[in-house]
Amino acid sequence: MTLLPDWAFYFINPYSSMKKLQSTKGFTLVEIMIVVVIIGLLAAMAIPAFQKVRSGAQDKRVTDNLRQLGAAADQYFLENGVSTVALSVLVGTESSQYIKALQTVAQENYATQINQGAAITAFGVAGARTITYNN
Repeated sequence: MTLLPDWAFYFINPYSSMKKLQSTKGFTLVEIMIVVVIIGLLAAMAIPAFQKVRSGAQDKRVTDNLRQLGAAADQYFLENGVSTVALSVLVGTESSQYIKALQTVAQENYATQINQGAAITAFGVAGARTITYNN
């Protein structure tokens, strides 16, 4: 029986030596699927928390707008001796108006008429909520 050198086996069966050269590095499909599931679970927990923080920030901004409207209305009531004022009288760029602009943050609408001593309301905050500010 003759012994052949290692290089001779390559000519007899070229795939036999390839097994030695194959790499076992990389991730299996199961490992990748587990990572995707973990990322999905983390996103499922984070998205509601983000939405809650966002709606809270919107509510605070709308409340600040209502507080500003209330202060402007009080100033108008004192200066003019009336008990009702239209929103258009308070908000605008003319020098006689008290607020330059109300910056809406959640597509909210404000009451068009403000009465002295009554609450001021913003409707349709983010399309669903109503916020009331008692002056």
